[in-house]
Amino acid sequence: MHDVVIVGAGPVGLFLAGELGLAGCSVLVLEREPEPGSPWRGEPLGARGLSVASAEAFHRRGMLTSLLLASGIDDYPGADEAAPPRGVGHFAGIVLDPAGVDVAALPFRLPSPASEGMMTRLDAIESVLAERAVKLGVEIRRGVTVDGVEQDEAGVVVHAGAHEYPARWVVGCDGGRSAVRGLAGFEFAGTEPLFTGYVMLASVADPDKLARGFTLTPMGMYLRMPTEGHLGVMDFDGGAFDRSRPPTRDHLQTVLRRVSGTDVTLDDVHLVSTYTDRAKQATTYRRGRVLLAGDAAHIHSPLGGQGLNTGLGDALNLGWKLAATVRGHAPDGLLDTYTAERHPVAAWVLDWTRAQAAAMRPGPHGQALQGLMRDLLATRDVTTYVYGKVSGHSIRYDLGDEHPLVGRTAPEFRLADGTGLGDLTQDGRGVVLDFGADRRLRDAAARWADRMRYAAGTARNDLGVSAVLVRPDGVVAWVGEHEPEREAFERAAARWFGAPES
Repeated sequence: MHDVVIVGAGPVGLFLAGELGLAGCSVLVLEREPEPGSPWRGEPLGARGLSVASAEAFHRRGMLTSLLLASGIDDYPGADEAAPPRGVGHFAGIVLDPAGVDVAALPFRLPSPASEGMMTRLDAIESVLAERAVKLGVEIRRGVTVDGVEQDEAGVVVHAGAHEYPARWVVGCDGGRSAVRGLAGFEFAGTEPLFTGYVMLASVADPDKLARGFTLTPMGMYLRMPTEGHLGVMDFDGGAFDRSRPPTRDHLQTVLRRVSGTDVTLDDVHLVSTYTDRAKQATTYRRGRVLLAGDAAHIHSPLGGQGLNTGLGDALNLGWKLAATVRGHAPDGLLDTYTAERHPVAAWVLDWTRAQAAAMRPGPHGQALQGLMRDLLATRDVTTYVYGKVSGHSIRYDLGDEHPLVGRTAPEFRLADGTGLGDLTQDGRGVVLDFGADRRLRDAAARWADRMRYAAGTARNDLGVSAVLVRPDGVVAWVGEHEPEREAFERAAARWFGAPES
């Protein structure tokens, strides 16, 4: 019996597997696809944007350099000083100007090696995460299709044909049409689609008839990517076509011509897939010993590119909590904070994509909303707000503490000797940073030495605090202001890390 069986070897499942392996759990990953390679995961169809929060997660686990190399990125900025981002993204095809971001207004931002998001590919992400997971003892089995999940108080059995895989816990990371979600009886609630989206790689006889980038039209939106023949189209048919029948060249050409308002000609279609803006979310991310993460827990349109980043955030949040539960030192209710903290984040993402679909909808109402949004998105305040949201800078969990730093991802505090927070988080434990000269928290932190690291010294910029307790997922759990109080620290440590050793 494994401690955890993860269904799905995409980025979310592999990141979670690495987190659990780092904590010493025995982990088995089951993946339906027989081989990791696929045209949909490489260039150009597998191109994905990672947010600052996601890049920071790779940095905090020592994988950022490997990811940059695998992605072929040699101009990633890294940051010695807080600077405006090089990209912000778009809202319903309305591209935001990165120069409009007020960097000084971003909360608690310090220079960090993970200073920006990046464009990468699914195969690059998965290769880095799979290599890490295997090194940590995770077993990955491919070509396994799950068709049953049975659980009781003692554990879970995953069925795949004639094979059974028993585990203490199971996590479904198997995508938007998750088998685990259905088999385990999760409620999946939300809204039905407004459009069918198409993404294709095609030979185009007259590509210059299509404008480059995002183009909003009276009939929807189309997107001409930098790679020739890589096209996206959004047709407001109520999602009727999606997966109803194979999309032929003639059908795709008809839809593209109608949406673009041109007579563009497709000579051939090499690869094509459809999707919708259906937006649904599991009402809870846990049923007994079965949990969900990533697209298995929430689906929405890809507008804004938030799906992958939200899923990686799920894995980072869940990993240490499930590991602590497996190892037996989790405080009461710790695993339930996974749903409590991550469910609102995905709920916002669903609304973010719904708002974009509404703004793109053909007709005078959608066009009026587009005009209003263009005016708002041209302002500094709104551009900064949007960047804070999509980058992850403004995510804050409600941990019941009024200090504005608690519940946020910790800034990259750096001690005077050059040690950064990212240097201290790579083993997956929590971190206590004590900026006081008297090392007041050293003895208290030693009581949780197997679950947190202690580091003391003057910080190059302590943001006006005297100490911080950082959870394994990088979230600030407690802040000492003028002089850190040992009793307050110990209450916070017990809340998140369980009873001390002594």
